[in-house]
Amino acid sequence: MSDVIYERLAEALDRLPNGFPRTPSGVEIPMLKKIFSEQDAIIASQMGRALETVDEIAGRTGYPLADMKLLLKDMARRGLVWFGKKGSTPGYRLAPFIVGIFEEHLFEMDHEFAHLYEAYMSEGGAKGIMQPVPALHRVVPARGSVKTEYILPYDDVRAMLDKAISFRVRDCICRKQKELIDDRSCDFPMKMCLNFTTFQRPENDNTVTKEGALKILNEAEEVGLVHTVSNVMKGVYYVCNCCGCCCGILRGITEWGIQGSVAYANYCARIDRDACTDCGTCMDRCQVQAIADEDGQTVIIPDRCIGCGLCITGCPSEAIELIKRPDAELVHPPEDFEAWEILRLKNRGVV
Repeated sequence: MSDVIYERLAEALDRLPNGFPRTPSGVEIPMLKKIFSEQDAIIASQMGRALETVDEIAGRTGYPLADMKLLLKDMARRGLVWFGKKGSTPGYRLAPFIVGIFEEHLFEMDHEFAHLYEAYMSEGGAKGIMQPVPALHRVVPARGSVKTEYILPYDDVRAMLDKAISFRVRDCICRKQKELIDDRSCDFPMKMCLNFTTFQRPENDNTVTKEGALKILNEAEEVGLVHTVSNVMKGVYYVCNCCGCCCGILRGITEWGIQGSVAYANYCARIDRDACTDCGTCMDRCQVQAIADEDGQTVIIPDRCIGCGLCITGCPSEAIELIKRPDAELVHPPEDFEAWEILRLKNRGVV
């Protein structure tokens, strides 16, 4: 398979708002070859973020229309391209690598792919994808960790699920990837990633009820996992439950030095010194090392606190609370995915 085709595909992916930076070693090329056939790469490399009709894509790539319909349908099934509608007109667009193509290859991920991905992220892929703003994901506080009068409308994870009617849960691809490279240090549950829709989907092995989805959220908070969602106000359709040792988003903070790799919730933990017993539970539960021991006293590091609320829900002395950050420090997510993409392209300087 010619590397030129995959070079063009890498360039096309990097033109998307999410980004797909090149690395010194070029490890992204064999990684793409694991995902895309040569035919897939030829088609995908000529696509972008704009929805286009099958006729437009067929005309540009030179494939017969009937063949192109089948090819795009299959590529959409495998998560390489996205299907959508602009008004009443159906079309396809290139899917981003993260969040998109990578996550859709949960079931195809093998030992080789897991190592290629690790090398890619460590060699600069993580920085190029996670450092630009707005961030891919934002943190949603654990339920009950924020006073009702403080909670912002887009931070109510229960309200997100209440609007949905179809729910599924599947394995966390980040924990699976770390497991495949024999570098998983945690024992957090694997089947923790929730996705949901406002329309009914056919049931499958991953289908759960709304009650089951809420139970998973409860379990995530109990064991100490951070809720993260798409960094938008409207159109959230999944909740990831993340640990700082496996999750690619949180590893931006804990391993790769990208402090803004996730959009913080607009809250910060505060300790009541009169109630705190300095038991260390909150330090154990914090996934981003935002709580420290200073001369025997437990202290919050405000610049590192992502506002997840896990310290509050796990504190046996009820000595911690989440307070809303000052208005001047509040960062609201973009209205929807379209607004997110436009802002991200502008900030990345991509025309």
